Amino acid sequence: MTYTVPNVVFKTRVRDESIGGENPFRWQDVGTDDIFKGKKIVLFALPGAFTPTCSSTHLPGYEAKYQELIDQGVDEVYCLSVNDAFTMFQWGKHQGIQHVKMLPDGNGDFSRGMGMLVKKENLGFGYRSWRYSMLVDDKAIFKVFSEPGLSDNCPDDPFTVSDADTMLAYLKDR
Repeated sequence: MTYTVPNVVFKTRVRDESIGGENPFRWQDVGTDDIFKGKKIVLFALPGAFTPTCSSTHLPGYEAKYQELIDQGVDEVYCLSVNDAFTMFQWGKHQGIQHVKMLPDGNGDFSRGMGMLVKKENLGFGYRSWRYSMLVDDKAIFKVFSEPGLSDNCPDDPFTVSDADTMLAYLKDR
């Protein structure tokens, strides 16, 4: 049985110079089809922008391996987090991200549809995405690397299989 990505609308912000000022952005709805239809996508999801492991290792790892992933036939690499578009933009800017696309799942709709929305109330985070990565080809999910221990209020933050090196090794072995 083939699973497909959840059909959702992401609330994003895009640069629009016609707006002017210090915040030249406008809202743009981006649907699942816009991102995944007819494309091979690597998406990795993490608990939160500006958080320690996400900022020190997870996002920078995919940014560093971006071209190698593209060289394996991937069309685009996305970083998803249950954060708003403003936070994702500023985090990407702060991290110096040039290639990985930042995808805000502000309401957690995509994460919920993936079965990856968890409570992180023990950290004061509310609902967040579980840490995972996946390969999607034309909306069909081919491989998911989900961190062990998927649960609400997990006492730790495992980071063992959703990294860029694991995904790259999988793509090279396909």
